[in-house]
Amino acid sequence: MKQICVVGVGYVGLVTAACFADLGNRVTALDVNEERVANLKKGIMPIYEPGLDELVKRNVKAGRITFTTSYTEALKGAEYAFIAVGTPSGSDGSADLQYVAAAATSIAKNMTAPLVLINKSTVPIGTGDWVADIVKGAQPKPIDFAVVSCPEFLREGSAIGDFMSPHRTVIGSLDREAANKVAHLHLPLRAPIVITDLRTAEMIKYASNAFLATKISFINELADLCERVGADVKEVAAGMGYDARIGRHFLDAGLGWGGSCFPKDVEALAFMAKEKGLDPKILNSVMEVNYDRRKEAVKSVETMLGGSLKGKTIGLLGLAFKPNTDDMRDAPAIDISAELIEAGAKVRAYDPVAMHVARPILPAVEMFDEPYKLADGCDALMVITEWNEFKQLDLEKVKGLLKSPVIYDGRNIYEPGRMKDMGFTYRAIGR
Repeated sequence: MKQICVVGVGYVGLVTAACFADLGNRVTALDVNEERVANLKKGIMPIYEPGLDELVKRNVKAGRITFTTSYTEALKGAEYAFIAVGTPSGSDGSADLQYVAAAATSIAKNMTAPLVLINKSTVPIGTGDWVADIVKGAQPKPIDFAVVSCPEFLREGSAIGDFMSPHRTVIGSLDREAANKVAHLHLPLRAPIVITDLRTAEMIKYASNAFLATKISFINELADLCERVGADVKEVAAGMGYDARIGRHFLDAGLGWGGSCFPKDVEALAFMAKEKGLDPKILNSVMEVNYDRRKEAVKSVETMLGGSLKGKTIGLLGLAFKPNTDDMRDAPAIDISAELIEAGAKVRAYDPVAMHVARPILPAVEMFDEPYKLADGCDALMVITEWNEFKQLDLEKVKGLLKSPVIYDGRNIYEPGRMKDMGFTYRAIGR
């Protein structure tokens, strides 16, 4: 049993803490947000992630995980300290590292024994060296420590499975002994372990996310061409995906990517390239193609409704940026609802999980507690998030509730032929 401190109880930190506890370690999860910690002590999760509630409660009951706002308490006896705080985009596209700096400073001031500091947050290349300098400068007295980069590769909605069955574990450090210790911590996961230097490990994380975002933007651009030439992008993607050099994952045409990782990571990587005097043409195009999807979706609905959205009521099926999460960060629904409202439409929405998060972000959007109430009286529906329950809707009932049988399918969850046979004015993406 290892003694572990995890700083930050957001998507990455809480999953990391709970999973390491479930592997038999003693974990103290720390957050400076007193309300969040108080709720966790009551068994109230700050985020929605399938299976997380049960995992946390089971390990709390077993005494393997506790929650605190005190660095002194969290670091007592700790051998490892994971920094898993947010690194949001700054106004210029760079990663905002204020929370990483605050965590490193507090760890330095409160550590009482040798410690391995592990950057779990997605941080710019060179941050590991910078964290080491912060700790050295903030320590009241010199205590041995090492900094390791161990970037996360968790997908919201399947984060627990991703942690427990990773494709690989990436570990970067200038201290081989510390890297080996972190590798040993991950051995129970039985996945390939890549050990490299700090900066290479940091780059692997950014490069991975940027490449996946590129695949999504590529298939979305190809979808537009498929529509013009009469091809089906879903079949094109399936045919491409059989090639092992390409793979089928992240080739689903739709409204583009959002969430907490791809937008800020692609932007941060482009910012780093510009800072070094490079012109990141591909990264800039990847971002441009992605955000154009949202405007094009609204234009499509406008065309389907005769050229004007003024006075029309549009219902959004889904709000979260992807299913199985309540995360609204950079969700397409935010830009789409703003574009609709600017064009004079009234906007309604339903999401099975994310509405409590979305309400303060989208105050002008009327929220409904189930999809049929949402559809009643709408001029058109837009599928924004591919929740499974939307795939099983009674479409005849939906058709009867709509003012006009118009559906824009931003996630390609229905079959165009069936929708046409049912009498819908239907548009999918790239089909």
